[in-house]
Amino acid sequence: MAIKKITGFLVLVLLTGFYFIPGKLAAEVFEFRHIPGAKYRIVSVVDQAVFINGLLSHRAETLYRIVVNVTDVIDGRGQHSAIFQTFERFLYDSQVREHPAFSSFTLDREYYSVFERDRLGRLTIDPQYFMPVVRNVPVFPGRSLNVGDTWNAEAHEVHDFRGPPFGISEPYRIPFRAFYQYVGERQWKGVSYPAFTVNYNVESRPPAVQGQLYPVRISGTFNQLVYWDRMAGQERAYTENFRIAFEMSNGARIEFRGTAEAEYVESDYMDRDQIILDIIDDIVRLDIPDVDVRLVDEGISISLENIRFYPDSNVMLPGEQEKLDIIAEILRRYPDRDILVSGHAALAGSRDYLMTLSQERARAVADYLISKNVRSSERIITRGYGAERPIADNSTEEGMRRNRRVEITILEN
Repeated sequence: MAIKKITGFLVLVLLTGFYFIPGKLAAEVFEFRHIPGAKYRIVSVVDQAVFINGLLSHRAETLYRIVVNVTDVIDGRGQHSAIFQTFERFLYDSQVREHPAFSSFTLDREYYSVFERDRLGRLTIDPQYFMPVVRNVPVFPGRSLNVGDTWNAEAHEVHDFRGPPFGISEPYRIPFRAFYQYVGERQWKGVSYPAFTVNYNVESRPPAVQGQLYPVRISGTFNQLVYWDRMAGQERAYTENFRIAFEMSNGARIEFRGTAEAEYVESDYMDRDQIILDIIDDIVRLDIPDVDVRLVDEGISISLENIRFYPDSNVMLPGEQEKLDIIAEILRRYPDRDILVSGHAALAGSRDYLMTLSQERARAVADYLISKNVRSSERIITRGYGAERPIADNSTEEGMRRNRRVEITILEN
């Protein structure tokens, strides 16, 4: 049975803060704080192995990139809009064994969501949304806490089982109770932060649902350590290990085991107008051919038109890497910004073929930039559009030449 990983067990909980109670230096009160107009992203890397009927099916790394805007605050409740993106790279599967050592992550799924959180962490969200996956974690007790204090609260996960082999159209809800303990100071990357643990077990025999395949029993364990940044008043990071198993209506058992690590990153102001002028000056000065620079919703896009590959291949022709070396020097001037590499094709082939080819070519460019230390692998993401976004007429040779392009976007958030 062909099984993809289940999307997004682990989504880093959002904007939080803490403060001291005067006269009680050992006690702390944790609450969510929401600032209108705040923008931030959460980046999590999950290393996960999937077992089917006890045998290893595949192992993959998944990058979760969550871009969040706090659109308003009403009576202390933060109104959020967010884009959740998952990117994958396979490390092993039972058919191919070891996969090529690609360094970049390729887009798997993308979701949009709108939700509200109160100061203690309770979430309000319309049933149509599939993200965030983990909901009402953390929920704080609304009192001061000393090191060693514990509390617990009801929560749930929501999963997207619309695709094969499930065919379940609605968000799939799994309830649980989360248990917390404030553990005091802990080290994250050499810096000390106040921290607490989050542990929960899932044990459920859900009712049958409409679909091709559905779980009849779900069991698992999740263990997190969450770090707070005192200066920022925000969540800094978390680490997690997990195991969850699904016994399915057809008798199969699917088990996921893995670890996760995530960080919260606040978005700095991006002077788009100045940056685009500087990049255009560099392109003119360095006489780089077939390059266009423009503002896009995500940030600033550098379009490499007619970047040349061998036919039906993701291998660049001789001389193309020299172009990327020049672009790499420009990208290094903006080290705080993540990068999206997107591939585009001319309309000459089936949709699936063009989509795959554009993905592979985007990944080839991203891997080359990673090899040149432009960014680390979790900070360069890739996406293929096939022939869906032409910039010229596909009925002419010149138009098709321009549409065969790779775009490198310096992301604002």
